[in-house]
Amino acid sequence: MSLQEKLQRYIEDLDLFETPNEKFDYIFDIGKRHTPLEAGEKNDATFIEGCASPAWLVASCQDGRLFLRGEGTSEMAKGMLVMLLDIFSGANADEILAFNPKELEKLGILEHLSPVRQKSMEAFLNKLYTYAKKCKERT
Repeated sequence: MSLQEKLQRYIEDLDLFETPNEKFDYIFDIGKRHTPLEAGEKNDATFIEGCASPAWLVASCQDGRLFLRGEGTSEMAKGMLVMLLDIFSGANADEILAFNPKELEKLGILEHLSPVRQKSMEAFLNKLYTYAKKCKERT
């Protein structure tokens, strides 16, 4: 499944909910699928600088594809990470680098995030793009 197809699946899921609170409840629910990182994986190199609550993003590159795992400490961070990791993990580095972050607005939740949480999303994307660039350079 492509990055765009995964994103579309979440757009359709979130469209089922009428209120921002219902959408956030969905985000919190998917956060329960979150798999913690090993203690050694949570370090300065994987720390997502600029997130509202501590979060880490680990990446590996295989055949030009970026595979991601992450962990957040708050309910919101866990849920958003599970969703974003599902959307981006396994995608080709070129596909990630060509992705327009404005596409995430179609989820219908970004405008309801606090400015601090919106900055957290930017921080995640910055780290993601850094990993994707490194992956592309390796291939």
